[in-house]
Amino acid sequence: MLIDLEGIDGSGKGTQARCLCDRFLQAGVSATVVSFPRYGQTLFGRAVGEFLNGRFGSLNQVHPFLVSLLFAGDRFESKEFLLRAMARHSVVVLDRYVPSNVAHQASKVDGPERAELQRQIFEIEFEIFGLPRPDVVLLLDVPVPVARRLIAQKTARNYTTAKADIQEADAGYLERVREVYHDLACAKPAWQTIACCDGDRLRSVDEVTEIIWQTVGKMNSAQGTRTCRS
Repeated sequence: MLIDLEGIDGSGKGTQARCLCDRFLQAGVSATVVSFPRYGQTLFGRAVGEFLNGRFGSLNQVHPFLVSLLFAGDRFESKEFLLRAMARHSVVVLDRYVPSNVAHQASKVDGPERAELQRQIFEIEFEIFGLPRPDVVLLLDVPVPVARRLIAQKTARNYTTAKADIQEADAGYLERVREVYHDLACAKPAWQTIACCDGDRLRSVDEVTEIIWQTVGKMNSAQGTRTCRS
């Protein structure tokens, strides 16, 4: 089973991916986490880190289609790594995957151009590169002001020395990314949205983990393994 955790920067994907993996392990199910981008492990991953540090220009200076190729290239380089993880474990939990590329890049354009870019990225990653499709996609939904507060609390990352990379620092951009994520969640049957806030209150890590665990169980038992179609 391939489970993808998605959400805007600061939504807790990495934390919840590890927590979900631990829940499977505690239940006696072989599981592991794979995080994207793989900044230090692939050539494209290192290029993604350089982009996020502003080496190639601001968010608006590089066409989103070209940016999408960096993120897609990182997964293409990692394909065999991912397939080996899937062969060794019953469950692989993904901390970001193809939908992250779609949401972040498509948010930079509008209308027909947005729809076309989404289609192109899905085609490149799933059809041309042949990446496995996730069975379940969980969208961790967090309002942007809350997400930015959580971003400010992050510890040092291996790809940047800044408190926030060029994506994380732009609140308007994060709002647009969240909008695209919501559109994808409404259109894709394998998606479920996990509300990380209860009104104005940010739910605890344990609360969100429990909601995710229950959601995965219900999706798996009610409909079996499903594929996220592009």
